Amino acid sequence: MGKRVVAVVAVLALLIQLTGCTVKKTQRLDPTVVTNPAAETIIGITTKAGEELSFDPPGATVRDRVIHAAVNKKPYQIALEQVERLWVQRQEPSTARTIGLAVGLAVGTLVVVAAIVLATKESCPFVYSWDGEQYVFDAEPYGGSITRGLERDDFGELEHLRPNNGQYQLLITNEVEETQFTNLMELQVVDHRSERVVVTDQGRFHTLSSPQPPTAAKDQDGKDLLPWLKATDKRIWEPEAAPGTQTSVRQDIQLTFQKPPSAKKAKLVVNAATSLWGSYMIKAISELRGRDLESWYASMDSDPAAANALLYWTLREELFMLKICTAEPGGWEQRGLLLGGGPFIAEDRAVELDVSRVQGDQLSIRIRPPKGFWALNSFAVDYSLDEQVEVQNLKPIEAKDANGRDRLPELIAADKLYYEMPNIGDRAQVRFLAPAGRTGMKRTVFLHSRGYYKLHLKGTGQPDTEMLQQITAVPDAAARFAGVCFAAWRAAHTSRY
Repeated sequence: MGKRVVAVVAVLALLIQLTGCTVKKTQRLDPTVVTNPAAETIIGITTKAGEELSFDPPGATVRDRVIHAAVNKKPYQIALEQVERLWVQRQEPSTARTIGLAVGLAVGTLVVVAAIVLATKESCPFVYSWDGEQYVFDAEPYGGSITRGLERDDFGELEHLRPNNGQYQLLITNEVEETQFTNLMELQVVDHRSERVVVTDQGRFHTLSSPQPPTAAKDQDGKDLLPWLKATDKRIWEPEAAPGTQTSVRQDIQLTFQKPPSAKKAKLVVNAATSLWGSYMIKAISELRGRDLESWYASMDSDPAAANALLYWTLREELFMLKICTAEPGGWEQRGLLLGGGPFIAEDRAVELDVSRVQGDQLSIRIRPPKGFWALNSFAVDYSLDEQVEVQNLKPIEAKDANGRDRLPELIAADKLYYEMPNIGDRAQVRFLAPAGRTGMKRTVFLHSRGYYKLHLKGTGQPDTEMLQQITAVPDAAARFAGVCFAAWRAAHTSRY
């Protein structure tokens, strides 16, 4: 388990020089948007059968719709039609605007993201951790909080953060067309003797002793999803949005785990994220409001009932919240909820489950994700009792933006002060004192942040009240709208290889 940087359509290695330091991201590319695969540097693939392969340098070539490469110095061939994802390395001039490029910074060599990312990316701040040599993309907090009334706390592991001269150092950046409002940034340093520590969406810590992968994973058609969902790797289950009124817009996925007959509680560990298209649909649905957009924002900000109604709708549709159900004598019962994150970072999240009503020595879990909204990487269950951990909350000691302005008062507490980043290229370095390690204990560092963002939308034109009413009142109408939008986007911007 761990962290995986993912997106519906992207590239493998994004290396950018930031103020003399490398910022690194890892992403992937859908072969359907590769118009000329023979011209690409293909360094790996994920097959439709769920096999993950890395090619020997200098990568693969494509002849007559067949990939030719070497794997561990042995010849390898596969037809493009059998490939689910290409792992492609690209380079373009540094003047390109792309995910990871903060305008106004010193930029060196970069590997560019595919066109769909530029067209659809709607997200939140990017947070980079200093790992001792470079800044590494490590967190993408409070996704979906698109106005002040939806502001929320976010908790995420900073897998790459390492102390440097007695300090932890983060870089927070705005890299998309939105204004970002960060209210709080603090570190939670967790020292533990257990193998791992994970966090829930509510900020509760759990230790893991022996997380077990599923023994089976199947969809509604009986397709074996175990190769995709048993481990955190490059095999990510991410069906495209489904257009049309007759086609089901949801998947029905059932996972089976071994369970001690006496177990009453379980910790489900999920590595997943909102898909890139799902992230874009936040913008697409907002644009349906036309000139009424600002008044809708105002209602979310001032009326708790309106915000709660939106929360109920989100839960019903499962676009950005996913219900976790367990098989019990009376049928499927919801016992947990997973909040979407990303879309570029998929992190491990713990979901607390009451399994006291589950009979026998197996735990069956059911999820019904709408197609096009979720990227699912791995699932595991741990039944061990939580071990004691020691948590230190660290407030920042310094926060300066690119102009040297002090931003510490805006980030040190959850209050009415916000660090506002209205432009692509806005950024700040945030420093914390790193406490000494504890003998015989491991350390995991989490970022606790709080905030929201506002998309740069004009909010003009006639509202599409008919579509808004349908999306609000009819279950799964939002997912069907997403499928129609995706089909139109693909027809306009991509072509088959």
